[in-house]
Amino acid sequence: MRHQVEILPSLLAADFMKLGEEIEAVEAGGARMLHYDVMDGRFVPNISMGVPVLEAIRKSTELWLDVHLMVVEPEKHIEAFRGAGADSISVHQEACPHLHRTLTEIQQLGARAGVVINPGTPVAVLDEVLEVANFVLVMSVNPGYGGQKFLPAVLQKVRQLDQARRKRGLGFSIEMDGGVDLSNVAEIADAGCDWFVAGSSVFRSGDPALAVRELHARATAGRQILA
Repeated sequence: MRHQVEILPSLLAADFMKLGEEIEAVEAGGARMLHYDVMDGRFVPNISMGVPVLEAIRKSTELWLDVHLMVVEPEKHIEAFRGAGADSISVHQEACPHLHRTLTEIQQLGARAGVVINPGTPVAVLDEVLEVANFVLVMSVNPGYGGQKFLPAVLQKVRQLDQARRKRGLGFSIEMDGGVDLSNVAEIADAGCDWFVAGSSVFRSGDPALAVRELHARATAGRQILA
């Protein structure tokens, strides 16, 4: 099952001195979803945004807010982020000893539930939760910092996930995060990806609206290769 192409500008790469303007720009470019990275300095070596910033963003936009929890014990934070306005929440398989329960709890709060795997984590560990998750986020860099280079080997994971959902008749979306830009977005789309998180390639492009449009066009073209 193929889903509609979505470009998710990653707010981690935005200029926080003019965050409202940055969001307006990507919305003008056709973005319907925003990606919001939460880092705790423990699960990953960096610290980023928390609940208060998300609350402020929620008040200023109706765009879908996709919250990616790169934290230890994410189950302790899902209620707060949902309350702050998250429409979808993703948690790392590597951080969740009770993954099925955590995904279900996210859904019970009224949000879409996603599971994330790092570059070193095989797709096979997700076999028992693919029927529960609304989406799977494949990290194409090792998480913790923005602006990293894309790791091409992860494309095989996208192919495996796309094959699994086709074979089993499942409806989860496939999301990619890390180093996505105009040079690789078509190839990622051809592998089976639906949602494309783009940070530096959007907000540091000089024209975020144009960047979103170009990424969307190229990703759509990549999908047509397979079709």
